[in-house]
Amino acid sequence: MEFVGIPFCDGSLGKNIGCELAPDEIIKLLNVKSVNLDIKNKNIEEAGVDIYNFVKNENKKLFLVGGDHSITYYSFKAYAEKNQDCGLVVFDAHPDMQSSDFVTHEDYLRILIDRNIIKPSNVILVGLRSISKEELKYLSEKRIVYFDMNKIYDFGIKEVCDLVMERMASFNKLYLSVDIDVVDPAFAPGTGYLEPGGISSSDLLYVLGRMKKMKNLDMVDLVEINPKKDLNNLTISLGRKILEAFS
Repeated sequence: MEFVGIPFCDGSLGKNIGCELAPDEIIKLLNVKSVNLDIKNKNIEEAGVDIYNFVKNENKKLFLVGGDHSITYYSFKAYAEKNQDCGLVVFDAHPDMQSSDFVTHEDYLRILIDRNIIKPSNVILVGLRSISKEELKYLSEKRIVYFDMNKIYDFGIKEVCDLVMERMASFNKLYLSVDIDVVDPAFAPGTGYLEPGGISSSDLLYVLGRMKKMKNLDMVDLVEINPKKDLNNLTISLGRKILEAFS
């Protein structure tokens, strides 16, 4: 996969300023060739156009390194236009389905669904543990498949991975998005929203190590890592390991 830095944080609504520094901090540890989009000083609309156009015009398998989770709206939109009826698997502590007409890291996924860019049946969420009443209602109404932390505790990470991969296999093409806050803050403190009770870093690496073997998976993003909020480079180091899994 080609690694692409997306140094952007305006979609975080000021709640994760510093995540725009993550691409440089993580990618430099790998010593691999990469592309870095020049969007640091652009607003969300301008940056979104650049992200969309880059993904739309690129034919390689891509691994985007953000940046906040709003980048997924623009990258997936371009990806979906090239890959009809594709699937989206998201690892996240939050469903990111707040009601809004303006793309941010809190509502990008709901907007993708509401604008018919992806069908609800093509979405799989893993690791949820902070869901508003509005979001829970939306998940139920749209019959979106999700594995919250209670299900992961009950079934075990291996069983959940088996179930997710079985569903993943039904899609012709697949996009995987990893918000680092899916990991418990004990293992990944460098992010904007610290939600206790998440999966371990080893469990995430185990699941991603299996998922990378899926033949239909050809686009990945990693978002919400914030070097300014990190402790002892724990989160940056985890980001490096995640990229290494796909290199």
